[in-house]
Amino acid sequence: MKRESFNSRLGFILVSAGCAIGIGNVWKFPYLVGQNGGGLFVLIYLVFLALIGVPILSMELAIGRASHRSVVQAYKKLEPANSKWHIHGWIANAGCMLLMMYYTTVSGWMLDYAVRFLTGQFAHVTLKSVDGVFAQLLGNPVEMMAAMMVTVIGGFLVCSFGLQKGLEKITKVMMSCLLGLIVLLAIHSIMLKGGMAGLKFYLMPSLKI
Repeated sequence: MKRESFNSRLGFILVSAGCAIGIGNVWKFPYLVGQNGGGLFVLIYLVFLALIGVPILSMELAIGRASHRSVVQAYKKLEPANSKWHIHGWIANAGCMLLMMYYTTVSGWMLDYAVRFLTGQFAHVTLKSVDGVFAQLLGNPVEMMAAMMVTVIGGFLVCSFGLQKGLEKITKVMMSCLLGLIVLLAIHSIMLKGGMAGLKFYLMPSLKI
């Protein structure tokens, strides 16, 4: 069976970005920045990203490019004879499965919130009662399980079409939409009252607490 590859460099970049960015960078990172020093937090984050993230990314790309195999089979192909590097492949595979438990759950929350917004359930919710909506969701395991299953089934459906017609095609659309949404949110945030002060807090490192 012929091994399928990406149809374009853009598709590879967007899929890689989709794997690297993660949900936490979108919904969790901003308030962590606000709670932990603003620009100084961002600066330290970028330093550790360069020191730790870039070498790991380079290693992953090098192993994948040299082996053309899955994470477990890649180590088996590249490791020296009688070595045990393939054990790390199984650990990495188990880590991905554990990570998917988190991602599918949070994706389910996002899907549930999207449905609530589209059906107008947030139209009359006050700022003080927003937390109550999330608490209500956490208290309804059936609703959370249903939302999570939709995301899981959707993921399997996309993957069933293969790399080019499935993953690469849908990622180009979704990552483009995500980038556009982030740009719109950034512009909207800057135009709000005190937006420029917030931008300065976000981008200008300061040791003042």
